[in-house]
Amino acid sequence: MLLVACLAACATSSGGAERKATPADLPPEAVQTSSLGSYLAGRHAQHEHDYAAAAVYFGRALAADPEDFELINKTFVFDITEGRIAEATVLAKRIHQIDGASVLPNLVLTLEQLKTGDYAGAAAAAQKLPREGIQRFMTPLVIAWSKAGLGDTAGVAPALAPLREVQGFAPLVDFHVGLIADYAGRTADAEAAYKRVLQSSTRANWRSVDALGSLYERSGRTPEARTLYERFVAENADNDLVSLAQSRLAAAKPPPPRIATPADGAAEALFDLATLLNQTETADLALIYGRLALHLKPDFPFAQLLVADILAAQHRPAAALAIDRAIAPRSPFGWTARMGAAANLEALGRTDEAIADLRAMAAERRDSRQPLIELGDILRGKNRFAEAVDAYNQAIARIRQASPRDWAVFYSRGVALERARDWQRAEADLLHALELQPEQPVALNYLGYSWIEKGQHFNEALGMIERAVKLRPNDGYIVDSLGWALFRVGDYPRATQQLERAVELLPEDPTINDHLGDAYWRSGREVEARNQWRRALQFKPEAQDAKGIEAKLDRGLAKPPPALGTAQGG
Repeated sequence: MLLVACLAACATSSGGAERKATPADLPPEAVQTSSLGSYLAGRHAQHEHDYAAAAVYFGRALAADPEDFELINKTFVFDITEGRIAEATVLAKRIHQIDGASVLPNLVLTLEQLKTGDYAGAAAAAQKLPREGIQRFMTPLVIAWSKAGLGDTAGVAPALAPLREVQGFAPLVDFHVGLIADYAGRTADAEAAYKRVLQSSTRANWRSVDALGSLYERSGRTPEARTLYERFVAENADNDLVSLAQSRLAAAKPPPPRIATPADGAAEALFDLATLLNQTETADLALIYGRLALHLKPDFPFAQLLVADILAAQHRPAAALAIDRAIAPRSPFGWTARMGAAANLEALGRTDEAIADLRAMAAERRDSRQPLIELGDILRGKNRFAEAVDAYNQAIARIRQASPRDWAVFYSRGVALERARDWQRAEADLLHALELQPEQPVALNYLGYSWIEKGQHFNEALGMIERAVKLRPNDGYIVDSLGWALFRVGDYPRATQQLERAVELLPEDPTINDHLGDAYWRSGREVEARNQWRRALQFKPEAQDAKGIEAKLDRGLAKPPPALGTAQGG
């Protein structure tokens, strides 16, 4: 886990033996009161990705044993993940006194110097930061913004040169070159850098457009700003941010400078790296950089939304909801925050609130399909299929002309219709989704699987699923579909092979385990089949499916029906 790497990067060995006990080994009062109990509870919370609890428990353990270097490091890291940067900074100073080469604590201390305006100190400290690992990307940016604070414009390009050499990072470097030049009042240099960023991509992102547009507005170059915004609108309809910029332009009210201090610039750099790191394997580190960005620049909605997304992905909807709710509903970022809040309300089990909010949003913006699609998804997840279809109907009615990006709403309505047993309309929607996106693996899989279950178009269905597996080879559900298709045709050895792999990918899915049990039975492996069906029951299948599995445990599989094959393939 990446947090373990972070802890290792800012810690030296504590010399103690690895503790093997768990909180379950101790009475509840021990977990609350003893240093060992708090430590063990913190370890358990860390293992469960409950970082808020980990921060609390390690903090308690540290209070009882304030000289334990391992506890100092653990508490430091989890304080950052929870946004408690002031507390983390105090611990960073202690870590630095013990281990002057500690990476993350030194970065925190350097950023703190930037925040307080000690640019000379920040520049000196930044020069000592490592240039390998993730710091290969962060250190040049911190040095550059420290030099910007000192007014050392000549030193910016050399500082960023190592980062420019990294493949794919030239646009990021140019963006910060532009921000630094803009901050220093060098308008022509800033414009040139921003234009290089925009020219590097076929589709402009809003931050780059906003940076150049803001520069034009503040320079009195209204026509250039208008043209830039109109071009963005042509590529990105229904965007609150560009609407605000256009309204501001019409009112002749230029925005304030994007960067007020070098700390703001460093916050932008932290956000950029957090965005790049926001992937499954590195999300913990993305959260750390996002929290540090918000410490330097608390009013930074891009970073707020990113941190909320990471927390939601880590199954922490309450923390994510708090951030969503902190963004003013009427701000340019308010609509996105409200959409995120609805998803987090649903994750918290507050479904009625989420539905009410989404319906209100749909009524508020009668040309927006977003809240209706989210509403349909929530209702479908609650098995309220007729209501979900109605929500999708309303969303589709707001589409003037379907484009490839609209495949998902037709797919979703098709799934809801299929679950509502309206196969004729479901099939039409699934086919339309594939007309819009012919290589969409989810749609290929769902339609192919449905046809196989209904004994229709077998050859075409099998081809669809095989294509889906090639497009997404590590998706357990799609691999299961292929295994089940092979099972239906009577190819039990290949079916077993695919279904075993599907179980490896999704070991706790009751349907996939059930399918593998069937394949074992048809292959003559009856003991393994019964074991697999028992596993399927452990994972709480739907009531009707559970009855079928119990019947198979009692009597085995009935004589197989005629296998599907080319004669029935259609």
